[in-house]
Amino acid sequence: MIAFTYKNKVLGLLFILAAGWLTGCSDSDDAKPAPPPPPSTSSQVEFWLTNADKSVLFARQTASLNFKTTTNSNPTITIDTTTTYQSIDGFGYTLTGGSALVLSQMGASDRAKLLEELFKHDEANIGISYLRLNLGASDLSASVYSYNDRPAGQPDPELNYFNLDPDRLYYLPVLKEILAVNPNITLLATPWSPPAWMKTNNSPKGGSLKPEYYEAYAQYLVKYIQAMQQEGIIVDALTVQNEPLHDGNNPSMHMSAGEQANFIKNNIGPALRDAGLATKLIIYDHNADRPDYPISILNDLEAKQYIDGSAFHLYGGNIESLSQVKAAHPDKNIYFTEQYTGVGGDFGGDLGWHIRNLIVGATRNWSRNVLEWNLAANQSNGPYTNGGCNTCLPAVTIGNNVTRNVSYYIIAHAAKFVRPGSVRVGSNIIGSLQNVAFQTPDGKKVLIVLNDGSAAQTFNISHKGKVVTTALNAGSVGTYVW
Repeated sequence: MIAFTYKNKVLGLLFILAAGWLTGCSDSDDAKPAPPPPPSTSSQVEFWLTNADKSVLFARQTASLNFKTTTNSNPTITIDTTTTYQSIDGFGYTLTGGSALVLSQMGASDRAKLLEELFKHDEANIGISYLRLNLGASDLSASVYSYNDRPAGQPDPELNYFNLDPDRLYYLPVLKEILAVNPNITLLATPWSPPAWMKTNNSPKGGSLKPEYYEAYAQYLVKYIQAMQQEGIIVDALTVQNEPLHDGNNPSMHMSAGEQANFIKNNIGPALRDAGLATKLIIYDHNADRPDYPISILNDLEAKQYIDGSAFHLYGGNIESLSQVKAAHPDKNIYFTEQYTGVGGDFGGDLGWHIRNLIVGATRNWSRNVLEWNLAANQSNGPYTNGGCNTCLPAVTIGNNVTRNVSYYIIAHAAKFVRPGSVRVGSNIIGSLQNVAFQTPDGKKVLIVLNDGSAAQTFNISHKGKVVTTALNAGSVGTYVW
């Protein structure tokens, strides 16, 4: 992981929304979103709110919001469903090895309730629709491992010793429980490192892939996808390497753009094709400060034929760089696959930064998904490897109780409503009202708005010539559905 700081937002004074008093809850086990109130027959718009000061945490409001033919001087967000952009695959997290371990240590009944809350899509739950998997260990695993670890001096280029055994104790069982709750969830697998014997430094940390093992590594990745299929788990997509320009993590590997292009066109691309696998191949999986990396690979037509798109993190660079890559290769997709919140962060500052840059920013710059880094951890933010991230705050902290942290609410504001197959539609950003709009497969409109200013803001939502008037406190987030 690469450290960065968030800009804390100046919170405005609390006020009473014109539509009514807001109810609050604490950022703890009691902060599970309460069952929504019965739909108001007098309200056309469903409104879910999170306040920056945590006085309201992803709670449905009872205000009556109706579209009317009226005029006023409020700033207006206009929804244009005739202007369409990319389809959405989903919103979610990474199921790290550490996430699976702490989930497995819960009581079966408590774990079932939490997994239902996170992954079931209905009125009472969030319905996370996208998960990133660590292929082998990540730095938030309890130990470093691959699926073909060998004693020093005993490489296995034929992969005779390949197996998923390191994941059988708790990772696969937890993943299967998630799939039982939501069998339609999209799964993306990411390797942090090949087996150490394939690398120039014979270590899971750093180094590069030895050229003589390019083909063996391609077959290793194919074997993983096939072995998961045998477990009843379909891996929809594969990124080639996590953070290929950051080799100081444990595990990690450096892979230049040229090396990745060669590996794709000569090895993993043909290997996936020859195995008859429909798994999407996604490149880069690193920061937005190097759009030249994925562009250079996509410029190689031999490599490009095997590639579905490019994936990004935002520990460096600007989110607008995603559009630069899309403009260079408009026939290829864009994904956003990782961002963490830190233990020293401010709830309101982190909420605003992530909604502005990821939920709004990434999707307005063509991303088909948004994934926060880590689903679950213990009260010490572990487990993690030696040198792994010990300050990464998960969506849920699991101890004697379950604590829902800021990334829980960041993802909830989108995942619950913007279902897979939704399409981003036109909406204008006006003043401090950062926003993005979607139309769902069943025809509903979803608007996510962040008041990124320092004062409360009343504003209009306009659709088909009619407006509804609403308001948000400074730094607060609202999801509007109609």
